[in-house]
Amino acid sequence: MLNKNKLLKIIEKKVLWLSCWMIHNANHLRNNEDGLKVGGHQASSASIVSIMTALYFNILRPEDRVAVKPHASPVFHAIQYLSGLQTRENIENFRGFGGAQSYPSRTKDIDDVDISTGSVGLGVAMTSFVSLIQEYVSRKQFGKKIPQGRMIALVGDAELDEGNVYECLQEGWKHDLRNVWWIIDYNRQSLDGVVHEGLSERLGSVFEAFGWNLIILKYGKLQKEAFDEPGGHLLKKWIDDCPNQLYSALIYEGGSTFKQRILDDIGDQDIVSELINKRTDSEFLDLMANLGGHCVQTLIKVFEKVKDDKPTAFIAYTIKGWGTPLAGHKDNHAGLMTKAQMNSFRLKYGISDGNEWNRFSDEKNNVELDKYIKNLPFQKAKHRKYQCKKVSVDENVFIKETKISTQNAFGKILDQYAKNNTDFSQRILTTSPDVSVSTNLGPWINRKGLFSRKDSSDTFKDRKIPSAQKWIFSSQGQHIELGIAEMNLFLMLGAAGLSHEFFGERLFPIGTVYDPFISRGLDAMNYACYQDARFMIVGTPSGISLAPEGGAHQSIGTPLIGISQPGLLSFEPAFADELALIMNYGFNYLQDEAGGSIYLRLTTRSIDQPMREIDNELKNNIIKGGYWLKKPGPNPEVIIVYQGAVAIEAIESTALLGEKFKNSGVLSITSSDKLFHEWKNQNSTSHIELLLECVPRDTRIITVIDGHPMTLSWIGSINGHKTIPLGVSSFGQTGKVEDLFKEFTIDSQSISNLGFSFN
Repeated sequence: MLNKNKLLKIIEKKVLWLSCWMIHNANHLRNNEDGLKVGGHQASSASIVSIMTALYFNILRPEDRVAVKPHASPVFHAIQYLSGLQTRENIENFRGFGGAQSYPSRTKDIDDVDISTGSVGLGVAMTSFVSLIQEYVSRKQFGKKIPQGRMIALVGDAELDEGNVYECLQEGWKHDLRNVWWIIDYNRQSLDGVVHEGLSERLGSVFEAFGWNLIILKYGKLQKEAFDEPGGHLLKKWIDDCPNQLYSALIYEGGSTFKQRILDDIGDQDIVSELINKRTDSEFLDLMANLGGHCVQTLIKVFEKVKDDKPTAFIAYTIKGWGTPLAGHKDNHAGLMTKAQMNSFRLKYGISDGNEWNRFSDEKNNVELDKYIKNLPFQKAKHRKYQCKKVSVDENVFIKETKISTQNAFGKILDQYAKNNTDFSQRILTTSPDVSVSTNLGPWINRKGLFSRKDSSDTFKDRKIPSAQKWIFSSQGQHIELGIAEMNLFLMLGAAGLSHEFFGERLFPIGTVYDPFISRGLDAMNYACYQDARFMIVGTPSGISLAPEGGAHQSIGTPLIGISQPGLLSFEPAFADELALIMNYGFNYLQDEAGGSIYLRLTTRSIDQPMREIDNELKNNIIKGGYWLKKPGPNPEVIIVYQGAVAIEAIESTALLGEKFKNSGVLSITSSDKLFHEWKNQNSTSHIELLLECVPRDTRIITVIDGHPMTLSWIGSINGHKTIPLGVSSFGQTGKVEDLFKEFTIDSQSISNLGFSFN
């Protein structure tokens, strides 16, 4: 019977082989009709094989979650294949349509992906926010105890060039982050070169500054044993002093060259010569490659010693391309083994023709290995995506105000939900990058409080200093206040929006941000949607209607982001009653299997509200994306189509058109996004087509929005109507709303003048 160390060594070799073979098959053996390079990352995969072997086949518990560095996707798929969670068909089709994905994906892969990766750095930071949400859900005690898992990021050292990683570190420090491990694959190579000297020390100082445990894994078991031999201290000093580029180059050149260089540097000293020369060239190369990140025994020993829940960074020294002919070469990032190199690699690992894809279960002499894998608690848990029952959403909350902005209405609606104190409202979690009050979350926070691991009172309140805000922190608070970093906002929304799958408890995450700054977090927003996270993002204030703030605070292209972003359904209501219906619909949409996230584009501009009763037909039309605010008469010469804050201008322009254009109509669009995609899919007659049935072919259309005119301009192509799209397509400036609306010809007079020009 094999001991555990020998079992793990055999598993490690199998994982390395399968990951390299998977890439080789995709590039050199599989049919490739278009001739394009398929790619893959054999060297980046090889450097982290030992770390992932130690984790997946010894350390991980079912409650742990892992973000695998993007370029190690083949290693992950190989591990899942050995565990019975991935198919041979899929790994043979790695990077092919419908096959195992280039980078681990929660939504595209069939294996047990915890956290999607691909845009480097985001998966790393995501682990911190998943841990914060784990803490949040645990404190809420919705009905069951949540085991405290470790959120583990396997980090390529070059990923630490990404700024969002450091934004995340600071946010974690503010919130007393727990149960996070970052294991850095410190192979000292990036995509195009070798990293700068001293990076390890620099990184270590950063982690220590933010209160993390720091563990350096520099030497493996073989190296430590060699250091104890006579002359070993001189070998250790040479390793410590060796520049990154030289160490990598010598690994590539081989054992003989490595020996000679060390002897040349240290000088003719018998004890060192004996230490080096008693090993064959191959054995010496294995010794020099036996860094801490390539010694499974060392890795397990160190991982098992960590008993507290303090965030911990492991800097594991590795070699890019370890164990392969590519090891150490500075060009190996996108490099691929040639067929000749693969044949040599095959012989080295004893793989016979026809057995390249073997699992241990396919080999009679490896029953013990297969049994070991299948009986590990982490592997026995199999797929760990929870399912959650649908939460009943509170009834519609209507705001009876004669004049109000959609931003203000949003705050009042949320405040009413807070008053209801239902199971639904207790599952709402709000978050914002230091703009809570200015985005109208103030009333909600006053009722629900801010979330914190530790309770603290509001000093201003305690000292009886008048303040509109009650900033009380407790473990029962329902708002998480973030610093001014929009990437963190969307990573938080992504983590909270997957709570039902991570922890089996549904949350309704709502994030607010100044609408123009959605673009600052766009990569993280796309990343959250790619994972099918469910959240509501409220972009407010929006458009040039935020006139006094100037061009830097006025959004232009965000409606186009709403239309183009998969997994995100955007709305831009003009009136408070529309917003109430859309929010209610949105909370249900977050829970639908075929649903997604919601984006609300709101404004600070107060406008007169229609005093109306909303029947079922109007309600349905608002949710479908549009309705006739003023239905056109027979043979209208012009109709006005608007979305959002310019409702008043659209209405007033028809009045200015007067008796001569009395048949003109006003079409209110609440979601150009929903209308466009329904029309584009052409499964049946779309809602926008039904709305336009009453509009003759020769009628002219004017579209108006406080945003980019392309948002609505496509409507003219449905039936071939001549269309003039009005909106904002250049930067605004400081001023009054009426001045800016006139500047961009979206004021009522400019709209009506265009209507007259059609005559």
